[in-house]
Amino acid sequence: MRHVVVMTATGSVGLVSIFLVDALNLFYISLLGVQELAAAIGFASTLMFFTVSVGIGLTIATSALVSRALGRGSRGDAAAAGGAALVYMAATLGLMTAIAWPFLRELVALLGAEGKTLDMATRFLQIVLPSAPIVGVGMALTGVLRGTGDARRAMYVTLTSGFAAAILDPLLIFGFGLGLDGAAISTVLSRMVMIVVGLHGAQVVHGLIRWPDRARFMATARPFFSIGIPAVLTQIATPVGNAYVTGVISRFGDEAVAGWAIIGRLIPVAFGAIFSLSGAVGPILGQNYGARRFDRLYETMRSSLIVTVVYVLFAWALLALLREQIAALFNAHGGARDLVVFFCLFAAGSFLFNGALFVANAAFNNLGYPTYSTVFNWGRSTLGVIPFVWAGAHFYGAEGVIAGWGLGAVMFGLAAVVVCFRVVRRIADDPPAEPPLPGPPPAGQSPFSTGKAATAG
Repeated sequence: MRHVVVMTATGSVGLVSIFLVDALNLFYISLLGVQELAAAIGFASTLMFFTVSVGIGLTIATSALVSRALGRGSRGDAAAAGGAALVYMAATLGLMTAIAWPFLRELVALLGAEGKTLDMATRFLQIVLPSAPIVGVGMALTGVLRGTGDARRAMYVTLTSGFAAAILDPLLIFGFGLGLDGAAISTVLSRMVMIVVGLHGAQVVHGLIRWPDRARFMATARPFFSIGIPAVLTQIATPVGNAYVTGVISRFGDEAVAGWAIIGRLIPVAFGAIFSLSGAVGPILGQNYGARRFDRLYETMRSSLIVTVVYVLFAWALLALLREQIAALFNAHGGARDLVVFFCLFAAGSFLFNGALFVANAAFNNLGYPTYSTVFNWGRSTLGVIPFVWAGAHFYGAEGVIAGWGLGAVMFGLAAVVVCFRVVRRIADDPPAEPPLPGPPPAGQSPFSTGKAATAG
């Protein structure tokens, strides 16, 4: 429990700082008094969520490989995995950016943006999207640090980036009068700070970034992507579901989209510890898996779920008490205010089940069953979103959309936890093959083939 709490607390400080800056970004934009600006950020954020989700998925793979190699005592393998992961991350997100760039306006229009809002969202993306490989590498560096168990320095990566954005946002938006362009430029510059701080921790302090030779680089590809691809597919499910929600809610006008944008900024600030918990529990499971301490897997999962329930109940109560103040803080009025208040009172409680799903997915990704996390997340983002949101919109309008989005988490959160404990029991009852001994692998053999997780998919 202590390990889970410490890793989660340090991770959440850095993570919440980033999300808090995003919320402040929207707050500053709302002060300009133009409703279309907030709606534009809502549409743009929905698309940016796709690239960030790919980065999260590949960061999971980075953390899993590094933590397992360290768990079995092979620091050289861990460093080679760290170096290869940075290259794979930058190349993947660079390719995604190049493919999406010519079609940004069409993609935003598909979400329901029109007129001035469409123009603003497209321009924001044209400035921010090219920095996707930068934020991806920064995230991979936090994965390396979390793989070592160095939660404090992983926290510094996101925390310093958040501080940079907190300074740059008002300076560029108001000081230089750049408005929405200033918010976009601030986002890019703060992402660059992530790389500088991350490289210091991962390489200067721990020496875990090593450019692998060709054989090791190619050998790393299979275990990296066998974990990373299912993890990416798992992560992409969420923005797909959110894109559907954005499209449905856009039918109720810019006020509704602005309210959804505020909720999108509020969720990670209020529940950042739960997002952090899912990132923290993975390396704990990975190191114990690599060290073959299967008895600790069950206890890690149990502790993580207790933390989830206690934290969500506390955050939900706080949101409900401060619902009117939160709406006023973002200058929300009309339909936007109604949605924010409704979320704080009712829909926020769905994170009891979303949190359980996050923790279960982290276990699946690190214990050799990444396909399970893909199935559950896609189930949550399709069967747990589309019919509920459609029915909510049809019968209860914009608030029904938010209610449907929240209700869909219940069945998939509960099912994922049940399956997760069965997986942990299966591993304990029938342990996988012994991992290889530390040291260089034989020619042509992957240095990271440690059982099911190395060959999954």
